[in-house]
Amino acid sequence: MDTILDPLYQVVSWIIVFFHSLLSHVFDEDSGWAWGLSIVFLVVVIRIALIPLFVKQIKATRNMQALQPRMKAIQERYKSDKQRQSEEMMKLYKETGTNPLSSCLPILLQSPFFIALFQVLNKISQNKPVGVLDQAQVESARNADIFGAPIAAKFMDSADTIAALQASLTDVRVVTVIMIVLMSLSQFYTQRQLMTKNVDLTVKTPFMQQQKMLMYIFPVIFAVFGINFPVGVLVYWLTTNVWTLGQQMYIIKRNPTPGSLAFKARQEKLRAKGKLKEDPAEVEAREAVERARAARTQPKRQPKAKRQAPAAKQPGGKQPAQPGGSKPESSPQAKRQQPGKKKSQSAKSKK
Repeated sequence: MDTILDPLYQVVSWIIVFFHSLLSHVFDEDSGWAWGLSIVFLVVVIRIALIPLFVKQIKATRNMQALQPRMKAIQERYKSDKQRQSEEMMKLYKETGTNPLSSCLPILLQSPFFIALFQVLNKISQNKPVGVLDQAQVESARNADIFGAPIAAKFMDSADTIAALQASLTDVRVVTVIMIVLMSLSQFYTQRQLMTKNVDLTVKTPFMQQQKMLMYIFPVIFAVFGINFPVGVLVYWLTTNVWTLGQQMYIIKRNPTPGSLAFKARQEKLRAKGKLKEDPAEVEAREAVERARAARTQPKRQPKAKRQAPAAKQPGGKQPAQPGGSKPESSPQAKRQQPGKKKSQSAKSKK
């Protein structure tokens, strides 16, 4: 019975067979290396085809960053009315043609290929021809193993099913667990790298909350559903995670999001090398701030003993007050030097 995914079965199986025929000149055609690397190259082909979409995703992310001040104004204005805040946010997205879910588009477009590959491998495990794979190729792929785990095997398969594939249940479960852990960790690190280095953290938006939530949800999803994935699907998903991680590292290094930590670090690096062309007004303002900061001197705190020691005699013949608020005693010599003061006091007493 034909299904809507039959054309994708044809495409996926044809790509696998094409690369398998090339790799068979290097490896044994029945080996896991020949079939496993065919799946890896399938990922490469799909991700190269998605590069235009990835560029569009980067532009959409830049648009989201440009909207941050307006988003913050909406948040402040409707702080006590969450429903109105969401309505205004959606209105802003519509006016500017921005899609907050654009970062999920590559994953969504990969999903049909992922499902098609899953079904192709499922047919292989059932020893049924699928797409352009004939019976001989299906049997070869079915028995090919990667580190002792057949490509069509799953973690949840029974011992009898694994024995039919001429493999050990222990080998299958060890390999699948390692691949599931690597798959989940790579997904988590990719999302964490995005949140900590390439996002403007000064403004909180629903987009940021969504990304933070995905950082924890996706690894859990992979870990839960990974036990039902054939080894070949695990190879596919681990490869695409590694590709995404490398692609993201390249973008963060070369073209980081304005306002992010990676952007500030890159600006400082370019400024130190003299390769950054800046607005003269901004340069003058920054230098003025640095000059003001350098000119500002903070008073030094004196030791307690030094603060309590008698100070030097002040101009005009006055002496500082003694500790405790008591006035210094006048010496006979000081009294002789101030006759005018004594006369004024006696004249005052006569009055």
